[in-house]
Amino acid sequence: MTEQQPTFEENLSTLENIVAQLEKGDVPLEQALAQFQKGVALSKDLQTTLQDAEKTLTTMMTDDDQEVPFETPQGGTSDAK
Repeated sequence: MTEQQPTFEENLSTLENIVAQLEKGDVPLEQALAQFQKGVALSKDLQTTLQDAEKTLTTMMTDDDQEVPFETPQGGTSDAK
């Protein structure tokens, strides 16, 4: 049986819990360092997920596999990268 990867929302909730624990300041040093490392890794994963989602939303593929910028409702194009 394979384990499912946590969702973006689950990872974000975990990161929020880590931040809350660390902000309290009552975590032993070794545990705080471990939590901090886990939080940094989660933050990087979440940032990558957001960047991938942004690319998906701002770029559409044409029939001949050429990327075209996504047009905003005002008729402009997105400058996000």
